[in-house]
Amino acid sequence: MIGRLFRVSFYGESHGYGVSTLIEGCPPGIRIDEDFISKELGKRRIEDPSISTQRIEKDEFKITSGVFNGYTTGAPISITILNRDVDSRPYETIKNKPRPSHADLTAWIKYHGYNDFRGGGIFSGRLTAAMVAAGAIAKQLIMKYGINVYAFTKSIGNISLNNDVKLDDVVNNTYSNPARCPDPETASKMIELIKETRAKGDSIGGVVEAWVTNVPPGLGDPPIDTLDGDIAKAVFTIPGVKAIEFGKGFDIARMTGSEANDPIALKDGKIITLSNNSGGINGGISNGMPIIFRVAFKPTPSIYIPQKTIDLRHMRETMIRLWGRFDPCIAIRAPPIIESITAIVIADHLLRWLAWEKYLEEK
Repeated sequence: MIGRLFRVSFYGESHGYGVSTLIEGCPPGIRIDEDFISKELGKRRIEDPSISTQRIEKDEFKITSGVFNGYTTGAPISITILNRDVDSRPYETIKNKPRPSHADLTAWIKYHGYNDFRGGGIFSGRLTAAMVAAGAIAKQLIMKYGINVYAFTKSIGNISLNNDVKLDDVVNNTYSNPARCPDPETASKMIELIKETRAKGDSIGGVVEAWVTNVPPGLGDPPIDTLDGDIAKAVFTIPGVKAIEFGKGFDIARMTGSEANDPIALKDGKIITLSNNSGGINGGISNGMPIIFRVAFKPTPSIYIPQKTIDLRHMRETMIRLWGRFDPCIAIRAPPIIESITAIVIADHLLRWLAWEKYLEEK
């Protein structure tokens, strides 16, 4: 479960009945726009089958509790998204041959072979539909306070977006192309690289960057529930994530203090920093600057090139060659998921901060 006040859980399997989310602690009286939820879910889909999976899910959802007459009631919000386009045949042939670098082997070990192996089961990217549905609720909560979350594809393989991208470009261009990159020229290069990689039967990784704007200073509950720590934990619920860095990230290890420190200044009576190497968070608490972080996604483990594995029935080495419907690059599908997961964490910490501020005012 993610969160303490705004609590979110996800469940379901890739080839089961569907995937669902349960949201507890959402305040009553929040206007819920179901068209907005549909649009958010639509961001997950890549319409170009040459760079995405051929599995087509319309992501039709049903809110079964917690919303009445278009407003949250304060009761738990339950949303279910049905699985419609399922083909389990390819997985029957490899159920005893774990795919390298997938969760097949670890799931088999942990659940003693009782796990649903079809489509990756609970480890499938299909569960991200439930994450986006929950994130759409969280977004509608935090947007009431002027907070917005944006994410975009920063790099695919060795094709990278330069560092001077503007917020307007991110807002207006990110979802105008299937690479989910705010620069059309870079997006075209990314798409070509994905196509070339897929043609070889292989897959490729990428990096997604996220920006959270208008975050009030003071969000975060250290030393345990730090804001960056909670974002990182939540981000790692997304299949395929292998690393996360905030602000300058690992590059800061090669800087001096005088280079890395963010000078503090006043602008129109408001405390700001003149740079944002810390990525908007100090000591696990938001400092009022935009929160900026990047997430690394590994190449899709399911590839069409023959790979070495073992046969679990006979405990002997063997080869595996997959057939089925796989994404050649999961990173390009990740921006709306990163946005959603981040919005959930921000919503939780926002409610904690509001409760804290109300307590201090009443005191």
